[in-house]
Amino acid sequence: MSHPQSYEILLVPSIAEDATAEGATVDDAERDTAESDAAEPDDVGPGGAVRSAVVSATGETGASGYPRYSGEGIVADIDPETHTVEALLVDGAELSFGLSARIREREAGADADR
Repeated sequence: MSHPQSYEILLVPSIAEDATAEGATVDDAERDTAESDAAEPDDVGPGGAVRSAVVSATGETGASGYPRYSGEGIVADIDPETHTVEALLVDGAELSFGLSARIREREAGADADR
């Protein structure tokens, strides 16, 4: 099976995302900080992304069993079928509470835009 060679990871405030859910509390917002969804540019919620990075396939499999991607200070294990971030390090540390990771697949030749 062929895996995507790169993704863009967007780190967004999860409290802003979860606050729109009925009955959401701070505890709800902090529960799955590494949870992700495929994101569109206008779909990152109020305030937008606080950080973004393009990560490329390393050819390795992470401890989670999924392909490892790395770039711009971010290392992520991503399930290519569900577009779920299974493990994530930002500058060598776990993702801070209150943030969640969203991803979108990078198209071939998209690096020419950067």
